[in-house]
Amino acid sequence: MENNFDEIAIPGSQWHSLSDHDYEIMDITCDSVEMRLPFIVGHFLRSRSVAFACIMLPLFSICSLRSTRATSVNQPSRSQRRIISTETKHSTVNSEGLPEVDMAMARPSRFALVLHGGAGVIPPDSLPPPTREKYVAALKEALLAGYTVLNEGGTSLDATEVAVRVMEGMYDALGESRWRWLMMFFLDCPLFNAGKGAVFSRDGKNMCEASIMDGRTMKAGATTLLTTVKNPISLARVIKDTTPHVFIAAPEAEKLAAESGLEIVDPSYFFTEHRWKQHLEQPADSPAISESAPVHYKDQPPSYSEKDADPYPQGTVGACALDTHGDLAAATSTGGKTNKWTYRIGDTPLISCGTYAENSYAAVSGTGNGEFFIRYAVAYDIVAQMKYGANVSLAKAADKTIHETMKNAGGEGGVVAVDAHGRVALPFNTTGMYRGFIKEDGVPHVAIFHGEWY
Repeated sequence: MENNFDEIAIPGSQWHSLSDHDYEIMDITCDSVEMRLPFIVGHFLRSRSVAFACIMLPLFSICSLRSTRATSVNQPSRSQRRIISTETKHSTVNSEGLPEVDMAMARPSRFALVLHGGAGVIPPDSLPPPTREKYVAALKEALLAGYTVLNEGGTSLDATEVAVRVMEGMYDALGESRWRWLMMFFLDCPLFNAGKGAVFSRDGKNMCEASIMDGRTMKAGATTLLTTVKNPISLARVIKDTTPHVFIAAPEAEKLAAESGLEIVDPSYFFTEHRWKQHLEQPADSPAISESAPVHYKDQPPSYSEKDADPYPQGTVGACALDTHGDLAAATSTGGKTNKWTYRIGDTPLISCGTYAENSYAAVSGTGNGEFFIRYAVAYDIVAQMKYGANVSLAKAADKTIHETMKNAGGEGGVVAVDAHGRVALPFNTTGMYRGFIKEDGVPHVAIFHGEWY
């Protein structure tokens, strides 16, 4: 089936019982709001007053009937949104014998957005079709959110921030959508290891970090050790825009977030059952972890072990963009490694390691084993090859760093990147990487495994 940018899904949390297999993968999934009305009503009746439900349901009906306008020929028409088709778009071959998606990646574009939702050991059989559909829908929603910004002449900084916010679980990216008020009030989509859905450290805490960089000014903002900021990427943006510094950690960073009007949440907001289950599933020589509810782990923190086991896939979200003004930007956000040492800082908030942008060359966002990204300054290494090499393309530089430098050192992961001409690269050396890109034609391309596009 042909991809159509009018066909999108609005992901959000879903209340229903899961099979044991589903529970191992994801306790909260995403789906379209139209299909989710019964679940929303049920949630109201279980957790809120009947009177409140009676007030909200008529409003829901009014909003569903309200027509909305399409703002431009290339922008998705919100009045015609449908559930996205997740039929696999296998790379068709053109007359030159090259896959169409590869041609689309290499084709220059007036503006472009590329993003990732994490790379790691992702066995295909661990993602049954219903679960895979959730990831595809969420990635396309993030792409379309950033596309809307770029298509309206917005900046690459705004586009990357809003795309990452979607993957962090915040749906203000929906703009004037008739569902925006509902999504903002009820739903967060914790599919990715960033914001809502962040992994636990080995003493049972969710600690987030993020960074953002402007390729035009070379200014950047970064933050780490966050436990109460709902959208870490927006705090990184505040640090870049309003302070003389690049990197500010919590608790001072969280004070700045509150003073700047960013949403502050209780640490329990970041809790998700599937991440807690991953936290508990450790080898025998790992720290002994209490199986009590997260509200209790402050009273009974687990002991440390000499071995820092990390049996789960790496996870991070990130986005890079080129806007119509010719400016590049990169943004990255993560909850870190499962069962990391509590105050471990990864590559995500480190400029040049997990995030980098320079207008004349490229913007890069990384995901994978952070220690290797730090040691090899992966994001900058890709740009440096283009900057100091002889006619080195983005694709060649990114492939060399990921498939040679990183792989030869034993590092696993991938990057997404866009150059000054709108060409994109998405290499990875793991079994899978949640990734996608969109250009000025408005068609989102999304993939998880090698050679499989939606």
